[in-house]
Amino acid sequence: MRLLRSTDMALRVLMRLAVAGDSSPTTREVADDMGVPYTHTAKVVAELQHRGLLAARRGRGGGLTLTEAGRNASVGALVRELEGEGDVADCEGSTPCPLSSDCRLRGALRRAQEAFYVALDPYTVADMVAAPTGPLLLGLPAMRPPT
Repeated sequence: MRLLRSTDMALRVLMRLAVAGDSSPTTREVADDMGVPYTHTAKVVAELQHRGLLAARRGRGGGLTLTEAGRNASVGALVRELEGEGDVADCEGSTPCPLSSDCRLRGALRRAQEAFYVALDPYTVADMVAAPTGPLLLGLPAMRPPT
C-alpha cells in the first residue's frame, strides 16, 4: 500500500512542527525544510488547519504552530482520514473487474488495509518525533538557530 503524496506531506509537516519549540515557521520555511513545493505544502497546511491540528497566523510574527490535538493525534486515524475511504484495488474503475460481485480478493485487501491502519493507531505525532527522528528534524538547515 502506498500513501498519497498529500498524506505523506501532512505527516511530515506535523512532525516538523512538533519539534519547532517556540519558533513558528512559515509555510514556505516548512516547504523548504521538507524539500517539497510550496503550493502543495500550502494546501496541506490549509487542510491540517481546517482539522484543528495546527494553527496558522498571518503577518509579521506569524507562522505555524502545532496544536495539542495535532501533537496527540493518532497516526492511524490521521492516515485513515487523509487517505479517504477508497479501496486498495480499483475494482469498479473504468474497466470494472468481472469478478467484483463474488471476489474474495477485495475483502482480503480491505482487511489488510484496516490492519495497516490498526498498526498505526497507537502512535501519535509526538511519538514520531522521539529520538532519533526529532534530532534529525532539528538538524535541518532552516531549523538551526541563527549564529
